[in-house]
Formats: sequence, C-alpha cells, structure tokens
Amino acid sequence: MPANRRKQVHLAAQLPGIHNVTVWSDPRSGSQISPDSFIRLAQTVERGKFDFFFLAEGLRLREHKGQVYDLDIAGRPENLTVLSALAAVTTHLGLAATVNATFNEPYEVARRFATLDRLSGGRAAWNVVTSYDAFTGENFRRGGFLPEADRYTRAAEFLSTARELWDSWAEGDLRADAATGEFVRAGAGRFAHSGRHFDIAGRFTTPPGPQGHPVIIQSGESDAGREFAASDAEVIFSKHNRIDVARAFYRDVKQRLARYGRSPDDLLILPTANAVVADTDEEAAAYAREISRELVSPQTAIAHLEAVWGCDLSAYDPDGPLPETEPEDEAHLLKGHSVFRKGRAETARKWRKLAEERNLSIRELVIEVGGRQTFVGSPHTVADAIDHFVQTEGADGFVLVPHLTPGGLDDFVDRVVPLLQEKGVHRDDYTGTTLRGHLGLSDVPRPTGWGGPGVRDERRDEKEIPA
Repeated sequence: MPANRRKQVHLAAQLPGIHNVTVWSDPRSGSQISPDSFIRLAQTVERGKFDFFFLAEGLRLREHKGQVYDLDIAGRPENLTVLSALAAVTTHLGLAATVNATFNEPYEVARRFATLDRLSGGRAAWNVVTSYDAFTGENFRRGGFLPEADRYTRAAEFLSTARELWDSWAEGDLRADAATGEFVRAGAGRFAHSGRHFDIAGRFTTPPGPQGHPVIIQSGESDAGREFAASDAEVIFSKHNRIDVARAFYRDVKQRLARYGRSPDDLLILPTANAVVADTDEEAAAYAREISRELVSPQTAIAHLEAVWGCDLSAYDPDGPLPETEPEDEAHLLKGHSVFRKGRAETARKWRKLAEERNLSIRELVIEVGGRQTFVGSPHTVADAIDHFVQTEGADGFVLVPHLTPGGLDDFVDRVVPLLQEKGVHRDDYTGTTLRGHLGLSDVPRPTGWGGPGVRDERRDEKEIPA
C-alpha cells in the first residue's frame, strides 16, 4: 500500500442471538426471530455500504443449571435459509453464516453455499467452526463420537473436501448448447475423495457461484487457529477490541502469512465491537453505562459467576463481593457454551485481582470484563476512534453487534458512516458485485479442466481448524 494511502475501514454487522449482547427487554427492541428484523437490519447496513451481514449459529439451546439459558435467543431460524431470503431483498451486501463442520457433511454444506453464492450473485461467506461437546452432540445420531482434537482435523478435511466439490465444475462445464444438444460436459461435477474422515465419490450437482468459493472465515484464538487463518482463511474474527491487545494479535497473525506465500492484505482481521452514539460524548457515556447495566442484570451477573465457579451461587448478592471459595474445576453448570469452559481457575484469579484492585462488586466486575461498550461518544468521536484503530494496525475493520434489534445500528449508519466516508476510509458506494470484491480479495479461479477423481491437497487435509 502506498505510504500516503489511508487504509479502508471494513465494516460488517451481526444480528446477535447467542450471547448477552442484546437488550431484548428494552421497549424499543423488536423480535429476534422475525423475518422483518433480519431484513431491516440487513437493508440498514447495506445502506451504510457495509461489507457483509453475519449470522452466528448454535446447534442446541444452552442450559444453565438444567434450564434453557435465558441469554440465548430461542426460536432462531437456520442461518443459510435466512441468508437465502436476504439475497432477494439486498443487492450488494455480503451474506456470511456460521456452519458447523462437526455435525454436517461436506456434500450438503458445499451445495448449500454454492447455491447461496449463485442466488446472491457472489456474496456468500462461510465461518467454519467445530463443536466440542457431547451435550450438543446429543441432537445428532453420532453424538459425542469424536475427541476434541479429532474434530479439528475433521473440520480441516471437511473444508478441503468442500473445495474439491466446488472445483469439480470447470469453467464452461455448464454449456446449454442448443446447436449440439450438449447441456453439460460429460465429466462435470465428478469427484472422489478418500481420507481419514470422508470417503465419498459421485457427482456434485451445483456449479459454484461467481466467487468460485465462498469467502472463508475463521474465529480461532489459539496458536493453531492463528496458523490456520494465516494459511487458509480470508477473514478472521477476533474478540480483541481493546487497542493494545488488538495490535499484538494483529501483528502476530499478519506476520505468519508470508510463510504461506500470502501478503498481509490476503487476510482481514475484524474484531467484534459495539458502538454507542449520541449528540455529545457525555450523553453517549451515560447511555453506555445504562446499556451495560441492562446487559448485565443481577441475574446475568450471577449466571456468569456460576459459569466460572461451577457451583450454585444464587445466595450471593450481585452487588456484593466475589466468593472466597475457589472454582470447582470439573463442574459445569453452563452446558453447550464455549465461554469459560477452560482455564476457569485462572479466570477466577484474574477476576479476583481486578475486583480487589478496583473495589468492584460481582455485577460491576462482570460489566467490566464483558459488558462494556467498545466505541462510545459523539459521531465524530466514534468515527475518529474507529479510524485511529484501523490506521494504527489494531484491526482491518469491525463486526458491529447492536444492543437493540433491529434498529441498533441506525445511528451508526446515519451519523458515523458519513464521517468515515468524508475521511476517505469507507466507500461512498459499492464498486463491485461480489463479497470478495468488497473485501479486496481475488475471486477463486475456476478450474479450466477437471483433474479427475481423488485429486486433493494433502496439506489442507492435515491442518487443524480450532473453533
């Protein structure tokens, strides 16, 4: 990038549903599951020229002490079905979905993403994840049949196999030649894969869409996850939205790309973030404090504490101090949730230290560690902070998660985006039609000829994809 060229701020939006980031009890909050909510938010961020709209996935309603975890959204429809509907009511916005590689099959997922890419004109993206627990597996015939490490290698082979399926159609295979009567080339779609986790052969029914492959997203934080992102992913979601930690993560992941023959621009790092916008910084700060307290109710604070301590703490006062007891390492009161499942003793130590240093109650602590808003201020303050974060290599942009559905990003789109456009760091309009184009990525070249059954990239088969 030329020294005088400012980095572009990439923006995405997520309609939340699996964490306590939505104030669903607010009178201004609409339905979390209505088609109208998905449509309104998607059309709002398309008006703001965002890169893509993202839906996370949960394959089981989580449970806390045997009851449905009330910070999950019950009744959410399946991701790709929703995004297929959104393809009909948007024109440029990318459409990204989490789809699980543990409890699906490559043929089915590859076909669904090829279909979405074709329906949307090249706007599909896949966030590849695994499931670690037998609790989620109870919903499926195989149950908890794989150790966690094997689920990662299964996911790597899953992605490799999906790519083989997309590449089984070469450019020009779908001919529809009335003069010769040839509809498809004879070998079109034929595939054969034999590996540790999948042994399949046949004919893939769906030619890939304009992008060739959907954009591949990854969200792992471990060393192996960062290595996968550097080698194979095109976007990595990050939880690091505090600038000092974010810069260290950014440097670490970007420097790994060279060993795979990739440049820093081949992978975008997008932390999740919240934005609270008001007329003045003072008004925004007051509103942010109100939102944080709504997000972390007394009940929520105790639930988070129990998830770490692994025991019933309902007798504790959320406005009082932390328990003096240590966590029960093997006990898990929150099932189906990846948060706080590892290193709980270390988490408790850090929480106790922070609470003692700042004299925080249980609720105040939970707000501090997970309930604070990322960007808070007037439109100019928020735009300047986001631009500074990106220009100083803390991120390539952000996945914005609104606290209200579906209108939680209205102020950001109407008041902050125009300022980013004035700075020259966010597009005034879409200049391409595919998600890869929005992200500055190249479309995957379509094969010019079919390589025959069994052709695969052994390096991809063995790579781990941590969730």
